[in-house]
Amino acid sequence: MIPRWWPRLGLAGQGVLGLNARNAEYIMRYNPRRLYPLVDDKLATKRLAMEAGVRVPQLYGVIESYHDIRRLPSIVSGHADFVIKPARGSGGDGILVIAGGSRYKADTWRLVDGNLMNLSDLSHHLSNVISGQYSLGGSWDQALVEYCVKFDTSFVEHAYGGVPDIRVLVFLGYPVMAMVRLPTRRSHGKANLHQGAVGAGIDLGSGRTTFAVLGNRPVDEHPDTGVPLAGFPIPYWDELLDLACRCHELTGLGYLGVDIVLDREQGPMLLELNARPGLNIQIANRCGLAGRLRAVERLERAADPAARIAWAREHCAGPLPEAALT
Repeated sequence: MIPRWWPRLGLAGQGVLGLNARNAEYIMRYNPRRLYPLVDDKLATKRLAMEAGVRVPQLYGVIESYHDIRRLPSIVSGHADFVIKPARGSGGDGILVIAGGSRYKADTWRLVDGNLMNLSDLSHHLSNVISGQYSLGGSWDQALVEYCVKFDTSFVEHAYGGVPDIRVLVFLGYPVMAMVRLPTRRSHGKANLHQGAVGAGIDLGSGRTTFAVLGNRPVDEHPDTGVPLAGFPIPYWDELLDLACRCHELTGLGYLGVDIVLDREQGPMLLELNARPGLNIQIANRCGLAGRLRAVERLERAADPAARIAWAREHCAGPLPEAALT
C-alpha cells in the first residue's frame, strides 16, 4: 500500500515498482523456481553460506521431529541466550528470541520483550513449528536453534529490546536499495515491519539513514527512545555491501533481498535471504525502484563486486531523473 503522503505525480512517474510488475518483470524473469529452496529453507541457506565462507549466526542444533524436542535442554546447555526459528518460516512468524534464563525458576527463560516461557511452553512452541504452523504453505518443518546476535552498540538508542537488521535489495549482483529495520516496543523487539518495527531508508553512497516510516506513516524519531532517525551512519557499510553483493553468486538469484545483522563482536552476519523481497523498502527510502532496476538492466555488468558496489554508490544514492530512464 502506497501512503497518502507520497508525492502526487503519479506512481509510474515516481518510478514506483508495483507488486504485479515485481512478480512478472523481475521475480519470474530473474529468479528460476529451481533455486527457491536455497533461500526458502533457512537451514539450506545457512549451510550454503558456511560452505562459501560467509559469516552466519552459529547453529546450535536442529529439532526435526517431536521426539527431538526433548533434546532442547542439552542443545542450549551453556548458552544463556539463543534463538528458535522455523526453517521455512516467513514474515518473522514463529521466531523466539531468548534473552536469558530466569534467575528464580529452573527451566524458565526470558524473551526479549520480558515475558517468561518455561520448558513446557518452549516444547509446545517447537511442536507448532514442526507441524508447519509457521511454514510456507503449512508444510512439515524443522526448528533451528542458533546463536543470539549481540547488537552493535551503535544502535543502542535506535532500537528497543531487540536486534536491528539491514535489508539490501540486490539486482543482478548490484545493490540498488537498502533500509535498516529497527525493533520497537510494538514489534516486541523484532525487526519486522509488519509487526511494528521502524523502517529507515539508507543512502547507498554514504551509508547513512535518510527517512523513516512506521507502518505507512513517516516518523522523525524512534517511538520508544525519542532519538532522531535520519542521518546516523550504519557501521561496517563497505563490508556489508560486499557481503550482500556476494549473495548473487552464492544463490544464482537475480532479484534478491539480503538480510544482514551486525554483531558487536563478529561484525556483519548473513541472517537470511528472500527471493520475493517486499516493496516497503521504497516507502522507507521515499524513492521508487523501477528506475534503478532498469538502469542496471542496461549495463554491461561487471564481474567484480567492488566495481558493482562503486557503480551503485554513485548511481543509486537518490531517485534517478526521468531522463535517465529513456
